[in-house]
Amino acid sequence: MNTKIFCDIADKNLIQKFNKKRIVKGFTTNPSLMRKAGAKNYLKYSKEILKITKKPVSFEVFADDIENMVLQGNKLSKLGKNVYVKVPVTNSKGKFMGKVINELNKKKIKLNITAVYSSKQTKQILKNINNKTEVIISIFAGRMADAGKDPISQFKKSISSSKKYKNVQILWASTREPYNYLQAKNLGCHIITVPPLIIEKIEKFGKSFQRLTLDTVKAFLDDSKKSRFKL
Repeated sequence: MNTKIFCDIADKNLIQKFNKKRIVKGFTTNPSLMRKAGAKNYLKYSKEILKITKKPVSFEVFADDIENMVLQGNKLSKLGKNVYVKVPVTNSKGKFMGKVINELNKKKIKLNITAVYSSKQTKQILKNINNKTEVIISIFAGRMADAGKDPISQFKKSISSSKKYKNVQILWASTREPYNYLQAKNLGCHIITVPPLIIEKIEKFGKSFQRLTLDTVKAFLDDSKKSRFKL
């Protein structure tokens, strides 16, 4: 499985930098990343991002009700052919957003269903989509692991459930370390979304154990000399 790397960022300068990297096949954003990047006008900022890249970009709706999620999804989808509309699997009250998913999917809008944590949620999503329009299902591995849950079993079940849908891609989200890329690849995830710093570490894969040992020992030695430690 050739797992595609998407860069998880909204900062325009970083998008410009990482858009030039062949390893990066797309971008994912969310309202938190947009806020951190200093976006004031959501629609205007999204358009500015699309001027930088022609690669796939996911923009998330931020309404909390079905009607406005659909309205926002329609607006975002019209920004470009490379846009995926991100829809949370539930709203803040825990209500499954099947109606939103179904309605936007019927309109042939490419979707990225986000904040997914279980294979049960994956099955719910699959029941509300066709087998033609592109859908990404983003499963939050890192946050799951942070809560003491094993994400691997949820990925295996989700990938198995979605196999008959050629239009569905399973995405490893909330990446915590470079090794997650190899885990995602071994599982057969179609995409992994990765922060910039971790992408740069993935690019440096290949050091031997001996090289890693020497680099580590030298770093400790350098720091002890700089600190002028004595015993």
